[in-house]
Amino acid sequence: EIAMKVICGLGLFMYGMALMGEGLQKAAGSKLKAIVGALTQSTFRGILVGALVTCLIQSSSATTVMVVGFVNAKIMTLNQAVGVIMGANIGTTMTSFIIALNLGQYSPILVGVGTVFYLIGKTKSTKSLGESFLGFGLLFLGIMMLEQGLKPLSDNQMFSNFMKQLNSPFLGLIIGVIATTILQSSSATVGIMQALGMQGLMHIGAAFPMLLGTNIGSTTTAILSSLGAHKTAKRAALIHFLFNLVGS
Repeated sequence: EIAMKVICGLGLFMYGMALMGEGLQKAAGSKLKAIVGALTQSTFRGILVGALVTCLIQSSSATTVMVVGFVNAKIMTLNQAVGVIMGANIGTTMTSFIIALNLGQYSPILVGVGTVFYLIGKTKSTKSLGESFLGFGLLFLGIMMLEQGLKPLSDNQMFSNFMKQLNSPFLGLIIGVIATTILQSSSATVGIMQALGMQGLMHIGAAFPMLLGTNIGSTTTAILSSLGAHKTAKRAALIHFLFNLVGS
């Protein structure tokens, strides 16, 4: 029963996050990629653009994959790519801030508003906005289901003993890397940790090394996307990995 609730909650959360990012990306228009290429002439601007785009599409991996593609197509230089990659790391934290607002009680309203916008919208931008609201609501419904599913674990001795072992920073870091690599989303891993924290099942001492691990794990998508690319694109993916590894 616990596993079913956790899997369903995680599925809703990840689908909601993807839907929200997709809707915002569509609403921003098809010129988003052109804007990224044009506004990254300096490192500082690149950081701002990377953070903004990642906030919009709710995925640092997607932003980095986009950057690797730009470098591979010679639309962007390696120096420009570094700034955007740094900004993507900042932008990806927005999802966890949204979750921390704990707006679960408003999720049915958000789903309702999103459905209405999507069904009665005459333009693509209105429908895309509806998708964003719908995704936003589903994200919070997923977190609520995760919390409910994890609640019984507070009385489970085996789980309590496992959580105590996470006091080892190295073990926490490794778990963060593995979980993010499997889920292909640092936001999803952080979402689970926040749900555990809301139920009092995880303290900050255990969460902190795992958070650092998610930063390293989030680089695997860009590394995989660069395998068939040329040398400069591979370097962009490697810089992303090294930046997160050394920082962690």
